[in-house]
Amino acid sequence: MPSIDDFATWESVLRLLRAAHADSLAAPGGYVTGQIGIHSWSLDLPRRLPPPGRAAQLEDMQDEFDTVQRLQGALTDAGIDGMSFVAEISPSGRTALDLFGPSAAVERGIGVHPGSLVLVEDSVPEPWRRLPEPVPGAVPAPSVDLALLERTLRERIPDAIAATEKEIAAAEARLGVTLPDELKVLYGVTRAKWEDFRDDDEGWERIADAVGFELFSPDELSVADASSRPSPWKFGAMEAVVTPPDAVIQGLVGSPGWIVFGDTGGGDRIAVDLTPGPRGHTGQIIVLSHEESVGADLMADSLTDLVVNGPEDERRHRAAVPRAVARVNIRSLNSVQAAAHPGLEVLSIGVWEEEPLSLAPVTGLPRLRTLSAYPGTLADPLEIAELTGLEFLELAPAEWRVLLDAGAVPRSLSAAAIVVHGYRHPLPIVNLANELLALWNRPPITRTTLVGDLGPLA
Repeated sequence: MPSIDDFATWESVLRLLRAAHADSLAAPGGYVTGQIGIHSWSLDLPRRLPPPGRAAQLEDMQDEFDTVQRLQGALTDAGIDGMSFVAEISPSGRTALDLFGPSAAVERGIGVHPGSLVLVEDSVPEPWRRLPEPVPGAVPAPSVDLALLERTLRERIPDAIAATEKEIAAAEARLGVTLPDELKVLYGVTRAKWEDFRDDDEGWERIADAVGFELFSPDELSVADASSRPSPWKFGAMEAVVTPPDAVIQGLVGSPGWIVFGDTGGGDRIAVDLTPGPRGHTGQIIVLSHEESVGADLMADSLTDLVVNGPEDERRHRAAVPRAVARVNIRSLNSVQAAAHPGLEVLSIGVWEEEPLSLAPVTGLPRLRTLSAYPGTLADPLEIAELTGLEFLELAPAEWRVLLDAGAVPRSLSAAAIVVHGYRHPLPIVNLANELLALWNRPPITRTTLVGDLGPLA
């Protein structure tokens, strides 16, 4: 397998990029960029259009595919998930190739630029650290009827194979949770194991029809805690979790009391909720959307209700969230002052066409932990130093430069991100990222420079 640090390993992709961008590369300061990962890649290469009436096929991009496969093999051999690169190629073919390797302190970015910088090892955004609040008055719903649940299930799936007490006990031991009585009744009728239906093609369908969803077996049960819904810092830091007094479900990323036991068939997980909101019931059935990182929706107030009556869309309920996240831009709030209130956690300043904004109105707010600012929107970036509770900060290179030169980067940060708009050379961005990482003694983004000659363009 060719080495990832050999210029020859990269020659094929460099030739493809040079052929596609010959004019821009020949201009002063011209360069090309790309990103190669084990499972994906990003290369600015034109696609051949298939003949009319035929869909695009592999052979339409065979050169690119073969080149990428060779590089992916070299990455695998080196034990590297992915690399970004920038190349300057002269008309004579003389080439300088900079490879940017991964860092344990840098999340995967979009394209060639680095993602969020994790300044504190193993840190996660505040919503991912939030645990459920105790609700001492929470009780099961009046609709819980263990006898009715068991009778209904046995009538619908009379030939089902039940889970043994040993299987249920093993699931409880693995999860560290005592299963609620309704789940025990359910698995006392069917253990929902695929191997039980080897000679019965319709058996699995009967179980799904009986309960109203795709049921997991006891050894597939899982806890939907916060770690089960991972999110990059760039996105997780922009979320907020709030549980209003009238909430049926607690506004959380996850909970040790959310026991996943099924699926909607579309990737949304179904769970029993043992940590309900102030107006909810212990054991209510909730659904966690695969398209969202925070919160859940009510499916039924008990498993009995769900099995007997089925889910109803109008039963879904998510309490309105107070304004913990504020967005100031040409389409939303029209000032920082309008965003300021004691519950503010996340302030995002987007595209702005008026005078740059002061952060004075949000100085001293007790819960403000995230600030993201579009380039050029801040009147004085040094005002950031007054925001002493920030854990995540996202700025453009110019604003970061002001803070770095003044020694004013907030030491409260757990993570940071550099906003890059447009087509910008990666090297200054990588250097800036490494300056920030160095303040926390975190591993830098590595840079390897390879020099070679592709020869004149034919």
